[in-house]
Amino acid sequence: MPGLNQNRPKTFTPAAGFTFNIAPKAAGPSGVRVEHRIGVQAPAEVIWDLIYDLEGWADWNPLYVKAEGQVRIGAELSLTMVLEGEAPQVIKPVVLEWVPNDQLHWKLRMMGGLVNNTRFIEIEILDVASCIVSNGELFGGMLGPRVVKRIGRKVHHGFQAMNEALKAQAEARWRAQGGAPTSAT
Repeated sequence: MPGLNQNRPKTFTPAAGFTFNIAPKAAGPSGVRVEHRIGVQAPAEVIWDLIYDLEGWADWNPLYVKAEGQVRIGAELSLTMVLEGEAPQVIKPVVLEWVPNDQLHWKLRMMGGLVNNTRFIEIEILDVASCIVSNGELFGGMLGPRVVKRIGRKVHHGFQAMNEALKAQAEARWRAQGGAPTSAT
């Protein structure tokens, strides 16, 4: 029937006591995630000691061949990153948070903020001498997804190489301390 909708308001008017239940945006960083995970047969403390000793990264880390700075919230780090087929690049991220034997997160802004990266190294304890290390980065910002398209595979290979070197170092250190692996691997 024509004309029935003419008297209805064109916008929604809630009744008394009605509220909208709109979920807030998820807290924390967002973006395209590139990650590598690896099992390590060593305690979280042994793994953390290697991660926390930035200057020692030059001895074992193929991704960050030089690292300087202090692991503390708000501190700027200086890292020389080497990706396959790319020239070494010095980056200056800022530590967002760190928890001993658990995680290290830092933030890097590039291209005037068009790329905002949140980097994470996290240790998940499975048993006394068994952990999973997650090594990754969220590429956010307007150009973050384009950066991932261009170098995402190289970044993943870098995380994998770093994880494999970290695993070898941590397990060797654990054995040298008299520790034994928890499995036959």
